Amino acid sequence: METKAGYVTILGFPNVGKSTLLNSIIGQKLSIVSAKPQTTRKRILGILSDESSQIIFLDTPGILEPNYLLQEKLVDFINISVIDADIFILLIDVTEDISSVFTNNVVRKIINSESPLFIVLNKIDLINQEKLQLIFNQISEMQIRGKIIPISAKNNFGTTELLEQIKLELPIHLKFFPDDPLSDETERFFVSEIIREKIFENYQDEIPYSTEVIIEDFREKENRKDYILASIIIERDSQKPIIIGKKGAAIKKLGELSRKSIEEFLERPVFLELNVKVRSKWRSNPNLLKSLGYDISE
Repeated sequence: METKAGYVTILGFPNVGKSTLLNSIIGQKLSIVSAKPQTTRKRILGILSDESSQIIFLDTPGILEPNYLLQEKLVDFINISVIDADIFILLIDVTEDISSVFTNNVVRKIINSESPLFIVLNKIDLINQEKLQLIFNQISEMQIRGKIIPISAKNNFGTTELLEQIKLELPIHLKFFPDDPLSDETERFFVSEIIREKIFENYQDEIPYSTEVIIEDFREKENRKDYILASIIIERDSQKPIIIGKKGAAIKKLGELSRKSIEEFLERPVFLELNVKVRSKWRSNPNLLKSLGYDISE
């Protein structure tokens, strides 16, 4: 049987719902989700396979103007995902003003490319039909190429039509991966992302953006709980008591919430140990960023 396979890059500004869309399509939580912008830091690969096709989705960090080195590395992830794409999804939040979306350099680049483009209008459950029609008209007046598809990723509405349209545009190609995997990432990666998601959910201000999570030890045990040791990296000594909390209450809560979500993801019991390490100004340190997996130059 002739198969079709290709890479579909999901692009958009922060908080438009890229990770929610990927999770909805794949049917499993691969990308962490938070109400805070810039939660996704690396591109997450999700694989959807059936008998005759394979779609490899790339969830990317939100498009931004970088202010420090880590954000420059996020832009690198976006750029390499643009290069790798066979098909583009430009995801737009219909509750926001879309007038500046199509003037962005990254967006202009994919509009001017020859690859198939889907302009996906997300969060349509939050607006009425009149507002949606105005957005359709606005895009039409700008003469932007691409098929417009309205969806609600959160409610899994419109995603079936989106998938059907993507399959029509997939190039004829052998499958890149076996049918079973949903991603090419390791369990260690997803565990670190789950902990980072809980940090975004439970800490405020700059703390979530100043933290990174490293899995120091991960031992699978057949008859007992898996042992996971994770380090929370922060930038300043003053942030340490905030992460830990009064009498350790904050980090205890973080550990409990993280452990439950990790067990749901791995489908087995784990023992999770957390510690906190200070790495001064790690977001602007090229060597530290490289060690944390933010250098894609190699």
